[in-house]
Amino acid sequence: MLKYLIKRLIFMVPLLIGITIICFVVMHLAPGSPTDIQTQMNPKAGAELKERLRSMYELDKPLYQQYISWVKRLAVLDMGISFSLDRRPVVDKILERLPITILINILSMILIIGAAIPIGVLSAVHQDSLFDKISAVFVFVGFSIPTFWLALLLMILFGVNLGWLPISGIRSLNYEYLPPFQGLIDLIKHLILPVVLSALTGLAGLSRYMRSSMLEVIRQDYITTARAKGLSEMTVIYKHALRNALLPVITILGLSIPGLIGGSVIFETIFAIPGMGQLFYMSVMARDYPVIMGILVIGAVLTLLGNLIADVSYALADPRIRVS
Repeated sequence: MLKYLIKRLIFMVPLLIGITIICFVVMHLAPGSPTDIQTQMNPKAGAELKERLRSMYELDKPLYQQYISWVKRLAVLDMGISFSLDRRPVVDKILERLPITILINILSMILIIGAAIPIGVLSAVHQDSLFDKISAVFVFVGFSIPTFWLALLLMILFGVNLGWLPISGIRSLNYEYLPPFQGLIDLIKHLILPVVLSALTGLAGLSRYMRSSMLEVIRQDYITTARAKGLSEMTVIYKHALRNALLPVITILGLSIPGLIGGSVIFETIFAIPGMGQLFYMSVMARDYPVIMGILVIGAVLTLLGNLIADVSYALADPRIRVS
């Protein structure tokens, strides 16, 4: 297993380079440039100022030279300086917003796993029952409702009409003056809507994948044999069937890790949460190339690690799988 992990980690390096090349080229092909964004509202900004800005940002160099310079900085974990007016290092801007995005996505993943697997198992065990039909309706509703539209509805209901939950930010204005316990309650209230919305689509999809996988497994001969031995239904389902039914779900979970961070762009923008999603949206609008590439690299690394975690989890979940 250790040899396999080393090979996979080494193979991830050229794959990551290929991903960054594609992202770098596509980013520069997008209409607009940082100099245009920064000077379009200034009537006194002429062609000379734009050229000076292009020279300062090294945008006057050929594209391949820009990429090589960026890779050299990335090799020493330097993602460059932001093109925004604050001129802060990209690493500082990302590290400032990364914890809240990680917190929301970890809570969302826990909610997805904790709810989707039991729902899928129960739907499979009680196929065509009332619970199975209700869960099917829930899945179709979860997939069909746009996240941003549902977010606005929940904000109006729980934030405006009922006044139960805050509708923006991650802390109240008086958070610093609250006692520790009340501060924790305030943070939880701010997290409820973003976490639920982040988990909704993943929960709906994963529960159906779990149901399909479980239906296939419980029809296998070894499940019939286990029942014939007199084992309890609980033991057959949760000890023998569930472990094998988790294999395709593990793959989906591994690939959903970067998807959660990508989806955070929507709800972090709607709820005004100062996370990576909001930073990415603002950077795209401002054509802040260093910040955009920094966030894309993190997403690419998470995607590759998600694949690796899924493969390793396969071997851990099923002893029949061996890595040659």
